[in-house]
Amino acid sequence: MKLSVIICCYNEREFIEQVIAATRAVDLGAWEREIIVVDNCSTDGTREILHRIEQDAPEINVVYHAQNMGKGQSIRTGIAHMTGDYMLIQDADLEYDPAEHRRFCDFAAVYKPDALFGSRVLGGKIVTNYQRTYWGNQFLTFVTNLLFGGNLTDVATATKMVRADVIHNLHLTTTDFNLDFELPNKILLAGFQIDEIPISYRPRTYAQGKKIQAKHGLFAILTMLRDWIGITPVFVDDTLPSEREMKRMVDSVDLP
Repeated sequence: MKLSVIICCYNEREFIEQVIAATRAVDLGAWEREIIVVDNCSTDGTREILHRIEQDAPEINVVYHAQNMGKGQSIRTGIAHMTGDYMLIQDADLEYDPAEHRRFCDFAAVYKPDALFGSRVLGGKIVTNYQRTYWGNQFLTFVTNLLFGGNLTDVATATKMVRADVIHNLHLTTTDFNLDFELPNKILLAGFQIDEIPISYRPRTYAQGKKIQAKHGLFAILTMLRDWIGITPVFVDDTLPSEREMKRMVDSVDLP
């Protein structure tokens, strides 16, 4: 089995070298690993650091956007370059610990999930710097479960693992933070299941560079409504039936 770790960065000079080193240091057991770093046109020296890392570690695939295209587009670029059996999103700011990757791989090796999200809520220890962001995430999680039939506890988590055949067949369109919501929306609409495991979390403050804002919550709701109404296709090939639809078709057949 092979894991494709996608690290998207924008002006993360302080952390990018650490997060790549921490990712490389994780023992994944029998799993192979590729690291795909997508730089979203950083201007603070991050690119120069990545150029040096490329020379020292040629197994790391660095993709440079010519302009700032948004976090969602960076993830989609990483997906387009992945060759693994699963992709795993790793934020570049060390809020999420790469050491958790082994636990994701161990779970996937046994249960073969369609998708596996890291929950900052499971396990009983909730860490947050801002109550409004915690309750905002809980509200967005509730709406996701209500509209798409999920059973999630932390929809906005950045650490998302998805099986390659699932992610390559989803028609993803968002280019910004909304991909964090479009992705679970369309996984669930396609009839796939999202499992969760508890993860650790070390949140940054806005003074330390945290980028998420209140307006992103509104945009997330609009993305959910768009996907619930069906304005954009669920699949790359919109003629491909979902697992749920195929099951319904099979159940409706009268056997002799």
